[in-house]
Amino acid sequence: MRTFTLILLTMLLAGTVHAQDPEGYPANYAKAPRFKALVYYTQNAEEAHYEFSLQAVEFFKKLNYGDGFILDFTTDIDSYDTYDKLKDYSIVVMLDGYPGKPAARQAFQQYMEQGGGWMGFHVAAYNDKNTNWPWFVDFLGGGVFYCNNWPPQPVLVEVDTTEHPVTKNLPKEFVVPASEWYQWTPSPRQNPDVEVLLTLSPKNYPLGIKDVVNFGDFPIVWTNTKYRMIYLNTGHGTECFIDAAQNLLFTNAFRWVVSTDPHGNPFEK
Repeated sequence: MRTFTLILLTMLLAGTVHAQDPEGYPANYAKAPRFKALVYYTQNAEEAHYEFSLQAVEFFKKLNYGDGFILDFTTDIDSYDTYDKLKDYSIVVMLDGYPGKPAARQAFQQYMEQGGGWMGFHVAAYNDKNTNWPWFVDFLGGGVFYCNNWPPQPVLVEVDTTEHPVTKNLPKEFVVPASEWYQWTPSPRQNPDVEVLLTLSPKNYPLGIKDVVNFGDFPIVWTNTKYRMIYLNTGHGTECFIDAAQNLLFTNAFRWVVSTDPHGNPFEK
């Protein structure tokens, strides 16, 4: 009798717990790869940028433990010279460069204008008078490379909004690992289509030892809301993946771009 009573009590408690969870089971396990991602890096980049890329490749491989998505790598983005070669990717990640040949540039532009997703790091947005790609400058929010600090160093960063999925679980202020930081002109913040998510704190000024940045608006993570894209200024050297908060930022950014796929959020399927 006592055993029966214990079993009955256990069943009642289990039923009570279930009744308090009207949404059902909390986890959504993938039954197949959820989406396709393409990661580009080049061996021809500056050494510190290539070093970053090699570590970034390992970072993205870890995100795919258990075959959560199809992850392709390329060291030749210019071979993706038609829209058809890109259209099935939910996101294209550029670690240390971007297309150089006209056909590949046109294919990437069409991909983005048709709802493609992009995540770019550091030098993947570098542009100057020799870039000769006006659309790409507009895509980035209109900013052209202006100046940078040297040597690479950690900086205090400030979250501009805690309402965005990329920053909602980040500290309001935190220190990110050493990198070389690019400042842009005009500041992307001046573009009404740009939403700045993270800014290099003015508390860092003067920034640098050899090359010193003394003032100016300094966004380091932003999105041009006309596209499914996010840019992150970090990406120089071997220290970019040693900090939990910054790794969370990277993961959030990747997930957010994918989640806004016009074909549907693959994480809800």
